[in-house]
Amino acid sequence: MPVPTDTTPPAALPAFGTLAIGREPTNPRILRLTLNRPERLNAISEGMPAEIRAAVAWAEADETTHVVVLDGAGRSFCAGYDLVDFGSGRTAHPCQQEAYPFDAMDDYAAMKGYTEDFMALWRCRKPTIAMVHGHAVAGGSDIALCCDLLVMAEDAKIGYMPTRVWGCPTTAMWTYRLGPARAKQLMFTGDLIDGCTAADWGLANLAVPAADLEAETLKLAARIAGVPRSHLAMHKLVVNQALLTMGLEQTQMFATLFDGVTRHNPEGLWFRRFAQASGFKAAVEWRDSGRPIPEGDDARARIAELEAQLGLRQASGPAGKG
Repeated sequence: MPVPTDTTPPAALPAFGTLAIGREPTNPRILRLTLNRPERLNAISEGMPAEIRAAVAWAEADETTHVVVLDGAGRSFCAGYDLVDFGSGRTAHPCQQEAYPFDAMDDYAAMKGYTEDFMALWRCRKPTIAMVHGHAVAGGSDIALCCDLLVMAEDAKIGYMPTRVWGCPTTAMWTYRLGPARAKQLMFTGDLIDGCTAADWGLANLAVPAADLEAETLKLAARIAGVPRSHLAMHKLVVNQALLTMGLEQTQMFATLFDGVTRHNPEGLWFRRFAQASGFKAAVEWRDSGRPIPEGDDARARIAELEAQLGLRQASGPAGKG
């Protein structure tokens, strides 16, 4: 019997500022989305989440696309939120408020918007595959784990280091992808795992040598792309509904609220002030080194010292109390 062929001409591709989009030349049913800020290790800028959502919406409506492969340009998949903008800078933003006390609902609205943007990859009726090389860390791991499938280079790293201070994974995907014990291990430590470990733990579908990453990912994508779009949509909805029944949306609500608390409590404000005074690299080095993170009154005292050093009006409350 003849092999069915697509008869509808592929639609023209949209353009984005932080993403590159293209069809796989050997199989137009595979749409390639590429995080495209290689000079910043594809760190998440304020506009990137909304562009991811818009690109996924376009792919969902496109009759040619059967499967979406998401990767990153340059040396890494995604290094998380851009700390130059969101950490060491003083840009006015709901997620790094200077007012005391901070408005939790303003923070929640902004961060929940980003979470919903990433979750477009999960809700899309078409399968999504994250192809990870280098690092998929912090918010970058949120993006990767919102994809249905994860293919990693063996030497790639994934994790959420800000669980040590200044972050809670808003998509809450670690628990649903790994189970409670291993999710707690990674969230309590902020440790990274490589592709081999991710595959062994069931987090990644495949871990392959870096030189084979693209070929093996496209092999999987091509296998999926041969299935009718309606069948793929039904299978994805069945699996997603199981996670929704388990309480995924409620868990994300708590995680997103708690993420705001971690960025505005004394420990989170200390981290931001330290990054502003010493640079985000020094702040990240302290966070990831295993040194105790200043907390409570110790953090408040250090905040007061840092604000004096920075010449800031103390924003952490009366007498430095947060």
